[in-house]
Amino acid sequence: MIKYLLKTVTIFSVSIFIVSCDRPECKNINPVFDKYSPETREYKNELVKHLKRIDNSKLSYWLDKYQEDDSLQYLHVFIQGDGLCAKGVVTVNKWDDKLEGIHKAKGKGYSGAELTNLKIDSTNTELIYQSIDAIVD
Repeated sequence: MIKYLLKTVTIFSVSIFIVSCDRPECKNINPVFDKYSPETREYKNELVKHLKRIDNSKLSYWLDKYQEDDSLQYLHVFIQGDGLCAKGVVTVNKWDDKLEGIHKAKGKGYSGAELTNLKIDSTNTELIYQSIDAIVD
């Protein structure tokens, strides 16, 4: 009986841990984000418009993937919060200590990690990496 109880508690605990590591599910309600891909100007303009209106402390960022294109490097991130459910392509011009692991591994092993307090410059259509507090993997 104790063996069965221990097994049940272990399975339940592992299940809770696995579920808690995933990013929260969100549903996009913006037709622009459905119609265009995150790399297009239309999508980026719409995303920047929303990012300027929303307090960054209400947003969560989750790494999707790393991309290199010629000499440029990008992080594809899921952006969620305050009614926003979108994906952003963030250009990284300067790799600081906090992002160095992602850079060295080219994103492998970091997909799904939360990027705590990600700060991006969204004054133009492009999203440019500024800083991050931590990576929660």
